[in-house]
Amino acid sequence: MGNSSAGNKYQELMFWLTRPLSAFIILANLFIIIGIICNRKLHGPINWFFLSLLFADLLAGAALPTIPQLAFEKQRGYHLCFFIYVAPNFLFLAFLANLLVVHYAKYVCIIHPLHYHKSWVYRWAAFYILLAWTAPLIFACLPLIWNQWQPDLNCSSLLVFPMPYLYLETYGLLIPTILAMAFMCIRVLCVARKQLKNITKLLRSVNRGRASSGLEQQLELRNAKGIAGMSLIFLVCWVPYIACLNISLLAIKHFSVSSLTLTVVTCLGNGSAAAMPILLSLSNHQYIQFWRDVASKVWGSCCLHQRCRQRQAKPKAKMLHGKPCGTRDECLHSEDPNQQQMKPSDVWN
Repeated sequence: MGNSSAGNKYQELMFWLTRPLSAFIILANLFIIIGIICNRKLHGPINWFFLSLLFADLLAGAALPTIPQLAFEKQRGYHLCFFIYVAPNFLFLAFLANLLVVHYAKYVCIIHPLHYHKSWVYRWAAFYILLAWTAPLIFACLPLIWNQWQPDLNCSSLLVFPMPYLYLETYGLLIPTILAMAFMCIRVLCVARKQLKNITKLLRSVNRGRASSGLEQQLELRNAKGIAGMSLIFLVCWVPYIACLNISLLAIKHFSVSSLTLTVVTCLGNGSAAAMPILLSLSNHQYIQFWRDVASKVWGSCCLHQRCRQRQAKPKAKMLHGKPCGTRDECLHSEDPNQQQMKPSDVWN
């Protein structure tokens, strides 16, 4: 009874930890997806790649609350056991593949700007998106090939994913993909730094003997923000994920760690990685420009309505020569015909 009550407490704790994180990931991705779809200026290959990434991140966030169930429920049938393990693995692999495609498209656009429209990633955008979804599906279904199910065994991760498959996925696919994205980000920052130096030299040649211009300081500040943002995203999102991957494999191989601990580590790693597209989206003002326009319109209409109500509550008056006071769209009539005419300065004051 004590073990069952403790297990129920841990299960409730994990559900309360993963459900808010999952809700945040889903709502944030929906917020950005609607902003991209409703903004016609963002309808291009790179933004289609990013839209596919947001859908993958949304599905990965939706599958996050199902991970704690894997540690507490063991008695499952053959098909259900494979589905609840393979589906989250496929969704996260698809998320990682789409993220790699987004990094590669931006890398080609910045490193080779003159040849970008002739590149395959621009001309065959639909093929790259399809590849980013089908390749993870094939890899995630590989355990179905060599698995030999035995009815007397409980459903577990080692039963579905053998150790060779986990090593291949971690050290042959996941970590190299993360390192490739880090390499492309570093190359992009190096190109940006080189271009900044050229612009700075040009500005200094124009402004000889003068102090550094405001434009030069703005460019330096923007470059520093870009470097700090990339470093922060890598430290917050990818370092915990890589650490969780290695801890999980070492724990499974060399130590007897409870399934609850592995579940917590997996949730932390996947949650930190799933937050990366949201951070990238919020750093780009174009992705949230639609919502900013909607908010400004709503705020403007509310303020206009409030001003109209305040003016209607005041005593109504007429200006000289029969012209209405207030705005040009308003027509204020005097309720008292014997009321003296007011000066425009008195009305506005």
